[in-house]
Amino acid sequence: METSTYIFLQHYWWFLISLLGGLLVFLLFVQGGQSLLFQLGKTETQRQLLLESTGKKWELTFTTLVTFGGAFFASFPLFYSTSFGGAYWVWMLILLCFVLQAVSYEYQMRKGNLLGKKTYRIFLLINGIAGPVLLGTAVGTFFNGAEFIVNKEQLSVLSMPVISQWATPWHGLEAVLNIWNVCLGIAVFFLARVLAILYFMNNIDDESIRSQSWNRLLPESIAFLLFFLAFLAHWLIADGFAINPDTQEIFMQPYKYALNLLEMPYVTGILLVGVILVLWGIGKTYLNPSYREGIWFSGTGTVLTVLALLLCAGWNHTAYYPSITDLQSSLTLQNSCSSPFTLKVMSYVSILIPFVLAYIFYAWRAIDLKPGKK
Repeated sequence: METSTYIFLQHYWWFLISLLGGLLVFLLFVQGGQSLLFQLGKTETQRQLLLESTGKKWELTFTTLVTFGGAFFASFPLFYSTSFGGAYWVWMLILLCFVLQAVSYEYQMRKGNLLGKKTYRIFLLINGIAGPVLLGTAVGTFFNGAEFIVNKEQLSVLSMPVISQWATPWHGLEAVLNIWNVCLGIAVFFLARVLAILYFMNNIDDESIRSQSWNRLLPESIAFLLFFLAFLAHWLIADGFAINPDTQEIFMQPYKYALNLLEMPYVTGILLVGVILVLWGIGKTYLNPSYREGIWFSGTGTVLTVLALLLCAGWNHTAYYPSITDLQSSLTLQNSCSSPFTLKVMSYVSILIPFVLAYIFYAWRAIDLKPGKK
């Protein structure tokens, strides 16, 4: 296979992974809704309505998370083994949050459950808070780096053929020591709550819930914007992890991500459209409390914004998973991808993605039309 085709496939698969990442962040409105359960649900009937509304969609979030991880494993296996195998405490906590969610939706309403309804709802609250924060913090390492070392020669050591090693005993938890990782995590948390509010206003025909949701929209939106704009401002002025295209050497480049936006104007366009759509959905809903379509504008904007940020993390000669322990161990599209044959075969499979998205849309509509929606 020609080198140019191989490079195209690497960029193509990074685009697909970035798109899945955007869809995942949008679908975190389920977690946002769970974190608002006791704030919006003042009565048992209202809480049940909230749980029924998010309970119909939580599997879409989990499926997207699994697909996101599977796509990474198939296309960039070195990232999968480095991050999932090294920073395993972070990913284990994220997985635990989703397991708590699945168990809670399954058992909370069953008669005679040992833990009681309230305990399972507290589990949902934990998932609603910890899930988005942990995911956002983990994604923050794509821009701020993680502590690992890659040594491909280690494969020849029969006693321990492990390419990647984590440089700290915290195995990913040290990411919380970087304020900008946490800032992004908190921004994702408040974004999930904003999207949940817009979703409830669209999905639940209960005037009390819609009124309480509208009252929460402005403070949650302000909190989201404060943390997101702080992260974005730092992101634009920060040094980035650049790649010398001739030697593949990793080096620190001032204003790297801002330069990526200048050198990839189409990505800048995606980012601007995404931010405008998010703000439009919020603003239109706040100015007109009877407006119910804000979730579609803000949801689409969320997907586009995350897509643009992740494209800046991997495209234009940028190391998408930097190592702050050993700069040359940083992962790039070139040094961490699958073989040309694997990427080519998977590209044929990816043609089915539009059909999968169409099925998700159909399933979404079919679920909402089922009896039980009040």
